[in-house]
Amino acid sequence: MNTYLLIIVAYFTFITLISFLTKKVASRSAADFLVAGRNLGVVACAVVVASEWLGGMSTIGVSEKAFQTGTMQPILYNISTAIGMIIIGFTVARHYRENNVHTVSEMLENLFGKKARAVSAIAFLFAYIVLAFVQLQTASSVIAAIFDLGRLESLFIAAIVITGYTYIGGMHALAITGIIHVIVMFFGMGVATIIGLAEVNGFAALHSSLVELGSPENLYNPFSGGLEYAWSLILGGVLGGMAGQASIQPIFAARTAITARKSAILSSLIIAPFGIMVALLGLMVKTGQLYDITEAGPLFDATIGPAGAIDPKLVLPTLMTTPEFIHPVLGGIALAGILAAILSTVGPVNFAVVTIATKDIYHGLINKTAVDKSIIRTARQLVILVNLITIPLAFYSKGAILDLAYISYGIRAIGAIVIILGIYKRGWIRVEGVRMAFIGGSIALIGNILLNLVARRLGWLGMGESFVENTYVAIGAAIIFIIIGNIVGKKKPRKLPNE
Repeated sequence: MNTYLLIIVAYFTFITLISFLTKKVASRSAADFLVAGRNLGVVACAVVVASEWLGGMSTIGVSEKAFQTGTMQPILYNISTAIGMIIIGFTVARHYRENNVHTVSEMLENLFGKKARAVSAIAFLFAYIVLAFVQLQTASSVIAAIFDLGRLESLFIAAIVITGYTYIGGMHALAITGIIHVIVMFFGMGVATIIGLAEVNGFAALHSSLVELGSPENLYNPFSGGLEYAWSLILGGVLGGMAGQASIQPIFAARTAITARKSAILSSLIIAPFGIMVALLGLMVKTGQLYDITEAGPLFDATIGPAGAIDPKLVLPTLMTTPEFIHPVLGGIALAGILAAILSTVGPVNFAVVTIATKDIYHGLINKTAVDKSIIRTARQLVILVNLITIPLAFYSKGAILDLAYISYGIRAIGAIVIILGIYKRGWIRVEGVRMAFIGGSIALIGNILLNLVARRLGWLGMGESFVENTYVAIGAAIIFIIIGNIVGKKKPRKLPNE
């Protein structure tokens, strides 16, 4: 076994063993398993929030786009997410923690009643199952390249690792492994960035080389794509996080409301810098000065085309397996960091599905009198079931079907609007408006996705283009259906939230 694989296997064996230390604590109660006994401190909570966001898009995606565009514009993904977490810290974080909820839908029940919880739980469950198998695909694609495995084998490896430590330790395990993941991610990418900058002779020389290759003079300006594009990303970052079960479940687990607020804000200081590092590495590879592209590492010969072109999706893994650039031990740690970043997102997303299914569906609708032991047992069974569902979905879904991932972001945007109105302007929205927003907004969102897919097939739109962005459709439809729902429910007497 070569150095790279040895370090990766050793790292994830260590991660799995660490999770065993949390098993006894996680088994004490449902709250311990699902929200770590609501005892996470500021740093732990912030790191776990950040680890959920620092996934495939923040590593593979940002470096790929930086390599393709020759600019730092892709770091807007991280910047918008960071801004979103700051806003969440100053707004809804305190309210989530003070209500002692396990899920976003449980918060909606506190605000609008049981009917609002039921419909939102089904919508969120569907959204996160879709997101779970898409994230699993991202993890397996990198594993397949590193280990030179087939698609199915790599899916099983990713699923087994994630299932192992979430089944054993629940949110406690996600917290501890998330902290370790972030440390390894920053160490690996940090060392690679320092080495890379030395190789290209600093920022000024990097700028000159890229401009010669066709990059714009303002290539370091992340807002070079225009304020409209930046605003759409910021809006997505704010709304996506505000009602995103996976990203805010650590906030539910915070020790106090003040801890929840501080941790959300602190997470932004972890999220933004990481994007800068991986984007810089993408730009450095683009210059061709770091190493001879034809001498790339042995694990990635398949990524080097006949014209000497590297696969943009594998910019980081290829760079880290090039001994001429970075020592194999450091490269192996960096590779482990890349996989850690991806799996640190897949784990919380899968656990979000488990939590929603356990608390909102099983405990909230099916067995309302379930005791803690029954809830924990059900949650652990669902950890396995979720992977049994997502593996075939990830394996058989190809091409345009992946556009369904936008359903997750759209439904979260609908949830964010409803949550904001419920907390700050409850008189503006009735339970009928909440229910119609989720039902009508989800239908409109799916309709828009299908319309764009058909239009692309017919050649009316280019690849990746849309008549209207899905986020805007979700927001617009939610507002319209809230108004319709309010009109429908206007003649009905208002009920207390728990009636």
